[in-house]
Amino acid sequence: MDKLHAMRVFVRVVEANSFSKAADTLGLPRASVTTTIQNLEASLGVRLLQRTTRKLSLTLDGAAYLEGATRILSEIDEIESTFTSARKTPRGRLRVDMPGSIGRLVIIPSIHEFHAKYPDIDLMLGLGDRPIDLIQEGVDCVIRVGELSDSTLVARRIGAMQQVTCASPAYLAEHGEPRTLEDLERHVAVNYFGSRTGRNFELCFQRDGREEEIAMQGVVSVNDADAYVTCGLEGLGLLQPGRFMVLPHLRSGALREILRDWRPARIPISAVYPHNRHLSPKVRVFVDWVAELFERCPLLQGEDLPEDACVERAAPVEREGACECVV
Repeated sequence: MDKLHAMRVFVRVVEANSFSKAADTLGLPRASVTTTIQNLEASLGVRLLQRTTRKLSLTLDGAAYLEGATRILSEIDEIESTFTSARKTPRGRLRVDMPGSIGRLVIIPSIHEFHAKYPDIDLMLGLGDRPIDLIQEGVDCVIRVGELSDSTLVARRIGAMQQVTCASPAYLAEHGEPRTLEDLERHVAVNYFGSRTGRNFELCFQRDGREEEIAMQGVVSVNDADAYVTCGLEGLGLLQPGRFMVLPHLRSGALREILRDWRPARIPISAVYPHNRHLSPKVRVFVDWVAELFERCPLLQGEDLPEDACVERAAPVEREGACECVV
């Protein structure tokens, strides 16, 4: 029996808390994963996992073995990556998750550049606003918008986003244009609710070091990026997306910026990955490439350039963090 392979399978089963999920992320048949764990337990002479129809749990021996196996595998990965990254082109499957708008507007239009540079990497791109558990779902890297709270992950800041408060001309013609934050009491917003919490995000404003968060009434709430902007274009209320996402609509006049004196704070954009994968050549080259891609565009560094476009379409993404604004 290949003990290192068995260790990797065991660790993945524990991380995924499922034989089936572990098999999917490892690219192995479920029966092979089950057999590997059974053979490992037989060779050690102890039971590592308690199995029921509903869940898996570690035995005391399993917890001790997990700690040692994780340490050994991390050290092996670190040693191997030191040599392979220097003499080999990164290769293999790389699973990355990101907000849909960043994927559609920034990453996918330039993905041919990454493929030309790293043809042996098979990219799996997940697009959406759903929170991702990197370990359990076998994701190598995610791009997140907002302040990060999970200290078990490694994060590299790759950019920043400046929001813009705006509305359609039709909405403003019917309801008037708000000039102060107090005027917002007479207005409605297109609300965006979080996939995780189900609650609407507040509009966020900042001026002279003062920050205000305002919960808005609305006739519709959505949790889809494109739907959010579409509702704003249809005159259903105020909205607060990232400027680079709606820049074409601002330039065409389909949306108008309001409350220019109360602009939201810039929001960080980060590439995030698990500690045990921080030396992976695949992850390293992808994060380096994404950081370079963002550096090309001032709007993706949080600069407020209303007339200079980096992208040609528009849609919002969901922000993670304590002040979960729509961005």
